[in-house]
Amino acid sequence: MNIIECTGISVFFGGLPALRKVNLGVEKGEIRAIIGPNGAGKTTLFNVINGVVKPSEGKILFEGRNITGKPPHVICRMGISRTLQIPRVFKDLTVVDNVMAGALFSGRLKGDMLEKYVNDVLEMVGIADKATVKGGQLNIQERKKVELARALASKPCLLLVDEYMSGLNPMEIEDAIDLFKRIRKEYNLTIIWVEHVISAVSSLADQVTVLNQGEKIAEGKPEEIVVDDKVVEAYLGERVVKHT
Repeated sequence: MNIIECTGISVFFGGLPALRKVNLGVEKGEIRAIIGPNGAGKTTLFNVINGVVKPSEGKILFEGRNITGKPPHVICRMGISRTLQIPRVFKDLTVVDNVMAGALFSGRLKGDMLEKYVNDVLEMVGIADKATVKGGQLNIQERKKVELARALASKPCLLLVDEYMSGLNPMEIEDAIDLFKRIRKEYNLTIIWVEHVISAVSSLADQVTVLNQGEKIAEGKPEEIVVDDKVVEAYLGERVVKHT
């Protein structure tokens, strides 16, 4: 059963197409990677799903409910949370208060349950030891973890992750792959994940959707996508061999 169905999504900016008739269906519990070159429309698709941009055409169903064009705060409270490619933390707030903001905004938890859940999320993402540190004092990896924790604190059913691996070194990428596996299992999440690190996509994604110039050009399992001629030509540049 698909948790989200995007049908015929088109977005035009000043007459120029950012997305053209994109269809996307993601099953509950799946990790779906969205890949493609810069300017392919990946972030625009995220912006449409979480309500930042209204589609020019098309419809989005989330758990069977039409969320097309609803504002971001409504969509968040319905169960969709998001991280950004460049993390945005509240620099003058502590880590725990940054994450608490996500929990309070969603309104899904109250009282003692809220505080316990926030602390559990901090432990899960590995940032509990920084709980009293202000956001402005964190490095890029720590800020990514805070933003991820804040998204999780809203208790989403669907998590949109935008290039979490960007700027991480190989060891940090391996740690992040393990983290997302644990997050899916612990919180019973569906994850849609925009990413450029193909080795991480091959290790983590169940299915991959490929966008190019605003159109979907391929979809399938990672091992199928990395040898697809259209994907190689438009994005990868060479066939990718996964080493085990």
